[in-house]
Amino acid sequence: MLNGFSVDVEEWFHVCGAPAAIGRAHWTTLPSRVEATTARVLDLLDRRGVRATFFVLGWVAERSPRLVESIVGAGHVVGSHGYEHDRVYELDPRMFAADVEASLRSLTAAGSGPVSCYRAPEWSINERSPWAPAVLVRAGITLDSSRAPMRIVGDPSYPTAPHLLRTECGDLTEVPPFVMRRFGQAIPYGGGWGLRVARPRSVLRAVDAANQAGIPATFWIHPWELDPDPPRVRLPWAAHAAHYLGLAGFDRRLTEILKHARFGPLQEMLRCTAA
Repeated sequence: MLNGFSVDVEEWFHVCGAPAAIGRAHWTTLPSRVEATTARVLDLLDRRGVRATFFVLGWVAERSPRLVESIVGAGHVVGSHGYEHDRVYELDPRMFAADVEASLRSLTAAGSGPVSCYRAPEWSINERSPWAPAVLVRAGITLDSSRAPMRIVGDPSYPTAPHLLRTECGDLTEVPPFVMRRFGQAIPYGGGWGLRVARPRSVLRAVDAANQAGIPATFWIHPWELDPDPPRVRLPWAAHAAHYLGLAGFDRRLTEILKHARFGPLQEMLRCTAA
C-alpha cells in the first residue's frame, strides 16, 4: 500500500502561542532558516525516491518564492498551510477565508500551480471551528488534512482513515494524520514528537498493521526538524516537547523509515487506495 508523506513548510519561529521573543512582531528580523532546512528535506526525499505533498505557509512563499519553485521542480505537490500560521479556531469564518485566499495568492504567485489541498496549523480544524470545511470548499480546496484523531489538538473519535466530510458547499476529502493507540491514548506516530522518539522498527510495524487493515498512513514533518543546529527558545512544556523532543538523530531514523515503507503525495495515496 502507498502511504502519504507530507511536509509543513514553515520557519522555526512559527510556533502557535509563541512567546513574545519570537512573536509576529519579530518575524521579519529573526534569522530565516527555512530555505536551508527545506533543501535538506528535498535532498533526503530525492535520495529515497519519495515524492510528497508540501503544505507551504503563504508568509514563507511570499518571501522565498524560489523555495516554492524548488519544491515544484523536484516533482512534489504544493498545498496551503495558511498564510500567517494562525490556529483556525482562533479566527472567525471571514478571517479564515481571508487567510486561505492570501495563502493561495502567495503560492500561485510563487509558481505553485493550482492549489487544491490544505493543512491547518496545529491541526486546528476541529469542533471549535465546525464552519472551516465549508470555507475551504468555497476556496476551491478538495483535500484537507487538518483534523487529528488525538486529544488536545483534535478528538480521538475522529476517523483514522481518509474519508469524506459533507458540507453545505460540497464534499471535502479529509486525510487524518497517522496515530497509534497506546495505553488508551492516541500517539502521533506519523509525525511530531511521537515519530521523533519512536524506534523505526516500531513505526514500520505500526504502518504495516494499518496497511493490512486497508488504512494508508499519513506522515508529516517540518523542515526545522532536520536543522542540525536548531535555535532554542524557552517554551511552555507541551510546546517544548512538540518542538524539541527527539530531534537528535531524527534524520537518521526518518531515513530508515523511508527506506522500508512506500510513500507518495497524499493525492497519489488516495488514488492508489481507491483503485
